[in-house]
Amino acid sequence: MRRPGNRGGRRYVVVAVLALVAILVGAVGPLAYGAFVDTSAKDRIEADPPPALFPDATVSPIGRKIDAQATTARTLMATWWRDHGRTPHDAQFVAWVERTLPGPPSRTERSAEIRQVQSLAARRTSAGVRAATWLEAYGKKDVWKLAMHDQAEMLPRAVGDRRKQELDTALKMAKNVADALGTRYQQSAPYVIDPSLRPDHTVTKGQVCPCSYPSRHATAGAAARTYLSFFAPHRDSDYRWTEDEIAYSRVYMAGHVPSDIDGGALLGDMIGEYFLVSRHHMTPPAA
Repeated sequence: MRRPGNRGGRRYVVVAVLALVAILVGAVGPLAYGAFVDTSAKDRIEADPPPALFPDATVSPIGRKIDAQATTARTLMATWWRDHGRTPHDAQFVAWVERTLPGPPSRTERSAEIRQVQSLAARRTSAGVRAATWLEAYGKKDVWKLAMHDQAEMLPRAVGDRRKQELDTALKMAKNVADALGTRYQQSAPYVIDPSLRPDHTVTKGQVCPCSYPSRHATAGAAARTYLSFFAPHRDSDYRWTEDEIAYSRVYMAGHVPSDIDGGALLGDMIGEYFLVSRHHMTPPAA
């Protein structure tokens, strides 16, 4: 027997939920929508596609600094492989890499970098802010997960799923290590030192962090790019361009100074190499 009252009640609930989703999408935006609805990186980026990003000539200087970290990463990792072999020892590696990553530059050098960030902030444009805001939102994980999704589409399901999981694990390690080192070094983000750099962020009197050395975005980008490029070397230039765009956006919006990016790129290179060698038996690059 039909029960019209209940059907009507259920229909009312469905309409109410759909109305709430519409409000979240239309008024609040795809980022808030993603917080309430279980979506994938692909779904989130499709719902909020990137604006025009920074020109290649703009990001290439920071890209060259990122690329320069590879030599140091190979040298440092050679010590790990010599002492520990190629089998996974994640907890030991995390403790080792936290001890091994060089610390931030001197106060004098960092003060000079803050002035660079202030100079860059004075030249911001509305288009640049849109680009940087999108890259900040999606550059820590989603763009890399989407890249792995695209690779996995061409693989047997079991292989693709395993690589997705490994990338997730590498990104989690990158975040955890960068956070731990940030707490250790207590290097304030530029907008904490000069609140005028980010009027949209509230900085309380006496605030020290958010801590910016090393950059979490840069760490994740280097780890993901290293991992992804091993399996799709023909896409390496695309991944490097993406990494550079994300890193530049963090300096552009005063979340980091350049040395934070350098430290994060170095850390990410090491984490990416660790996963490839310990999981896939890649021959460690020559130091």
